Formats: sequence, C-alpha cells, structure tokens
Amino acid sequence: MAGTGKNEETKTLAEEADSLWLITFAGSIWAVHFLVCYCATAVICAKLGGDAAAILMLRLALGGVTLVALAGIAFVGWRSWLQWDFLDDGDYVHNLARKEDRHEFLGHASFLLSIISFIGVIYVSLPVLFLETCQ
Repeated sequence: MAGTGKNEETKTLAEEADSLWLITFAGSIWAVHFLVCYCATAVICAKLGGDAAAILMLRLALGGVTLVALAGIAFVGWRSWLQWDFLDDGDYVHNLARKEDRHEFLGHASFLLSIISFIGVIYVSLPVLFLETCQ
C-alpha cells in the first residue's frame, strides 16, 4: 500500500513538470519564429541586395515558416485546452489548492500564452506581406 502512494505522487509530479514545459513551448515558438524572420530578411537583404527573385523566395519561405509556427502553437493551445479541462468537469471555482486545481491552472495559463503567441506570430509576419524591396 505504501508503494501506491509513492507511485501516485511520482505521476503527479511528472504531470506538473510536463505542464511547466507546456507553458514554455508557445512563447519559445514565437521567439524562434521572430528570430528566423528577421535574421533571414537581414541576411537576404545584405547579401543579395534586394533582388526581386530573392525577395519572392524569402516571402515564400517565411510564409512556410509562419504556417509551421502557427500549427505548432495551435497544437500547444489544444493540448493546454485539454489539460485545462474547462468544459468537462463543471468545476469552475477552486477554493482549495488541490493537485487537480494546480494542474488545471497550468493548462489555463498555457492556453492563454498560446493565444498571445499566436497573435504575436501573426504580427511578426505582417511585414512579409508588404515586403517588396529591402529599402
């Protein structure tokens, strides 16, 4: 019987550690997307001087990178929504600090960060739509 409690505690700690990692993923995807977009644009403009064909290839490549980033953030948001468990249990008030409440809070926080990151990726990508030259 004593081993059962230990296994449950280990499982709970593993779930919370996974939840903490989940919180960092959406923001990290946003940051990497930002760096890729601006570094690739700087390199292409500095090395190729704004050649029209290079700009077109840059726009297509950054469009693909943006779609991958948005898909990754959407996946993290979906996983966070499932962890938040908002609609399933009907328990919207958490008065006590139970393990389940902490786990749901981490899912809620991760879901909200996913929304912010999704919007951030869209705003970082907007200049790509209007990029015609490097000037």
